[in-house]
Amino acid sequence: MASNTTASVKAAEDFLTFVNASPTPFHAVHQAKQRLEKAGFKQIKERDPWSSTLQPGGKYYLTRNGSTLVAVAIGSAWKAGNPLAMIGAHTDSPCFRLKPVSKRQSDGFLQVGVETYGGGLWHTWFDRDLSVAGRVMVKTSDGKFEQRLVKVDKPILRIPTLAIHLERQDKFEPNKELQMFPILGLIAAELNRQGKSSEKDLVEKTEDTKLEDESSTFEPLKVVTDRHHPYLVELLAEQADCSPSQIQDFEILLYDTQLSCLGGINNEFIYSARLDNLMMTYCSITSLIESLSSKSSPKDDSTIRLIALFDHEEIGSLTAQGANSNLLPAVIRRLSVLHPSASAEDSEDSYDKVDESNTAYEQTLAKSFLISADMAHSVHPNYPAKYEAQHRPEMNKGVVIKINANARYATNSPGIVLLQECARRAKRATYPTATKSEETTSEGGVPLQLFVVRNDSSCGGTIGPMLSAKLGVRTLDLGNAQLSMHSIRETGGTHDVEHAVHLFGSFFDHYGELEGKIEVD
Repeated sequence: MASNTTASVKAAEDFLTFVNASPTPFHAVHQAKQRLEKAGFKQIKERDPWSSTLQPGGKYYLTRNGSTLVAVAIGSAWKAGNPLAMIGAHTDSPCFRLKPVSKRQSDGFLQVGVETYGGGLWHTWFDRDLSVAGRVMVKTSDGKFEQRLVKVDKPILRIPTLAIHLERQDKFEPNKELQMFPILGLIAAELNRQGKSSEKDLVEKTEDTKLEDESSTFEPLKVVTDRHHPYLVELLAEQADCSPSQIQDFEILLYDTQLSCLGGINNEFIYSARLDNLMMTYCSITSLIESLSSKSSPKDDSTIRLIALFDHEEIGSLTAQGANSNLLPAVIRRLSVLHPSASAEDSEDSYDKVDESNTAYEQTLAKSFLISADMAHSVHPNYPAKYEAQHRPEMNKGVVIKINANARYATNSPGIVLLQECARRAKRATYPTATKSEETTSEGGVPLQLFVVRNDSSCGGTIGPMLSAKLGVRTLDLGNAQLSMHSIRETGGTHDVEHAVHLFGSFFDHYGELEGKIEVD
């Protein structure tokens, strides 16, 4: 068995590297950029013209807000109106975020005010070793403002539970506004560090917390060292390589400092924060990169391979960087009207603009396909009654196709047929998902599973339905099986990372051929 698991475990370990370096959507996009650039992708910007930049066979990426990313690989045989093979995922996860004014102190403790982001299992955040990460806006010496990523690696925050002796209760339901203030430290220790003598000194503005020119400059808002504990701002400034007075504002999230790892008696599990949905984000990035160098990739690809990694899925996607924004439609429109021109003066393979009044955009949408990749629910052995009897996905048994009659997922039969064909043609994962008596001798194939929720159960949502409605693109929802979704510490299958990477790679490699073979309209 050990020899069979080498590649599969290696894929999972690479994912661990990615997720441990990505405590926030900003960091996840930064990690994606680094991997794409290493693979030869070049950055483009929405504000620039693309007709003189994008080339056949070229690889490009763009970002929006530093938390959403779109990457494309243009086939060497691409023409205006041709199809796109797309995978969409999201970079955000439920978490706590510092309030605009977070400074608090009570009963000898320094605390910080936080907001809940998304629908987290908030009780799992108690008694964990927490820290902060995100982005700060820094004023540089030349008067410009730039974004810098920060990540404090040591645990500095904790939300302690109340001892059972003081309140015996069957259900743990803390008030999110009153009983979930993380503790940053002790007032006495901070007084000692600053060389001050009373708690009053900590809440009064002192000269060392002012900007140098504050006495003569009007400030519309209180400076950050007035709105947040100065020592916390100092830690962020250290990470941002600037002085506290240079920080103008920030977006800071809390995260668990315990590193993600492999677990289980045979390392069959991944124990990690943010599996939903950084596992699908990772698999999308990796499959795009690997598909472009695989031997099965067609030499004259007539499609564009695209991944879209959106922020704000956990809160409804209705933001400029969410899936319900104009980002993906705008990108597809600009790509759809590009075509190679043999008469171009600068290069035989360069692109000319096409009159956008033609139907290239609509043709591209009608021919394209979107995989909405978001984690799925594994069957829970302690709550078997919560799952429909014939739809009980298991970890390490393959990617889960998600179906819902009320269109909470966008999957339909033509999409399932397409995905089955991609799964048949995919490189077989090195981990045998069946028992020895059931193992197949075929060189190809990635297993798939089906999932529906019970009729008496609620169903989550994804970016799939909103994008399929917005674009009119054929769409299928899927994801890897996991437990403890939206917990601070989730559980996934080690070998499912490789399953998804191989499935997505096969989709990119074969969609151009398969697109015209599945006829419905």
